[in-house]
Amino acid sequence: MRRRFEKYPHQVPAALRKDGSPRVPGLEVTFLFGELWLGMMPNSLKARDLPRDPRFNVRANPGSGGTTGDGDARIGGRAVAVTDATPLARFAAEAGPPLPFHLFRHLFRVELSEVVRTGVEGEELVVGIWHPGRPPRTVRRGNGDGPPHEEGS
Repeated sequence: MRRRFEKYPHQVPAALRKDGSPRVPGLEVTFLFGELWLGMMPNSLKARDLPRDPRFNVRANPGSGGTTGDGDARIGGRAVAVTDATPLARFAAEAGPPLPFHLFRHLFRVELSEVVRTGVEGEELVVGIWHPGRPPRTVRRGNGDGPPHEEGS
């Protein structure tokens, strides 16, 4: 899953505006210190949205043409604002190029609540789902000849 997000630098997040509607701007995600981080430019609207309501989803960039052979990847969770100077400086020192950290003034550490990978195998849509503290599960949906079924059920 991590490789899927690192394949392209820009991803597609969704956060909630003040009125509850989704905001879907571009975003770069960074894997560092064994965690996922979201860095944002000064006064960006998404950086204002997340402290008010930290719930978000990020869909990995599908690449040119809108599809990839390795399926679709999405993560969801809470974005926790990092404001202490020590972790900010550590992040800036470790992230380095190509991440233009000097442009970022808002940093969020991700607390994952869901990881989903969707792909096609034969004539089935296969959805892999993971939530912290639970084993991963797989749901398969056929070509309309029966209900979705979960592996092992």
